[in-house]
Formats: sequence, C-alpha cells, structure tokens
Amino acid sequence: MHASSMMHMTRLLDAHVTGSGGTAWEIGSFDVSGGTLRPHLERRGWRYVGVDIAVGPNVDIVLDDPYVLPASDGSVDLLVSAQAFEHIEFFWLTFKEMARVLRPGGWILLLAPSRGPEHRYPVDCWRFYPDGYRALAKWGGLEAVEVGTDWRKFEGRWPRRRKNLWGDTWGAFQKPEGGEPKVHKPEAAAIA
Repeated sequence: MHASSMMHMTRLLDAHVTGSGGTAWEIGSFDVSGGTLRPHLERRGWRYVGVDIAVGPNVDIVLDDPYVLPASDGSVDLLVSAQAFEHIEFFWLTFKEMARVLRPGGWILLLAPSRGPEHRYPVDCWRFYPDGYRALAKWGGLEAVEVGTDWRKFEGRWPRRRKNLWGDTWGAFQKPEGGEPKVHKPEAAAIA
C-alpha cells in the first residue's frame, strides 16, 4: 500500500472506528509493496484476517470464489480494503458481500484510486469518485458516513514522479444498528 493510502486509511480508522477487540478483515491483503494495515489494526487490539484471491505475504484466507466471503451474515466487525477495488472486475458484488458479513454497527473503510496509470494486477478495471461510493452504499444498504477524494494536484509525469499520483477516493460506511440494512432496488428508467 502506498504512503498516501496508509495516511488516508489511518485517518479513517482514527475518525470512525472507536474501541478495539473485534474481527477486522482486509480485502485484497496481498502485500505487494511492503505495507499493510495488519500492524496498525493489531496494535489497536483487532484480530486481523488477510483475505485475497492468491497465496502470498499477508494472506490468511485465499478465496475460492472472489465474490463469496467465507463468513456468516453479520459476523465481521470491520472490513477494510485499500487499493484493491480497481482490480476487481465486478466490485459491486464484492461490496455487497462485504455488507452481508458486516455486523450491525460495524464499519467498511474503502480506498481506491480516482486516477493514475494502468497497473494490472492481474487486471485494472476501474477508477472511483465520491458519487460512486455513495451509490455503493445504497446498493449495500449502508450509510456513507464519509466519502471524499484527494483532489490535490498531481505533480510530475508518469511513471517517474509519483507525488499524489493516485488521487485516492476514500469511504467510511456503517451498517445500521438493529437489523437488516435496507436493500436498494434500482428503479427502471422512465422511457419518454
């Protein structure tokens, strides 16, 4: 995880996730660049589980199906994902599955790029903006408590200088307390 992602994710944890001692899953946990959320979460008392589609460093669970998490409904306290959603072909299915396993009152913290060069691992399909994150919240029946994008100017040329290369979009989503989330059913567009 690059430095700006770590900064944004740590800030989201400090701002929204109070307390410690629950189960925290990181979706897309394979350590490609030498930085993961594991030490930050474990220091806070969380039981960390790294989840990915391939065996590798920082991976505790390898998924058989990238759109099915091996957990029961409402059993995970915190789900985090940083710089993975752009690599997931059908990211909305992954988000819906994250919402399913999230306990009422629990949090999903999500970070993905709004820009940047193609970086296939194994694919590079998407870039994200705040409105897209709000749409995901509706789709998953969650509240989008905070969404934003790091719009600071990109300085330099690809690939030599990477100051604010990715323009991270972040989101903090909470599952409503006291029951099942509302399921968003898109309405058919009116035909004129």
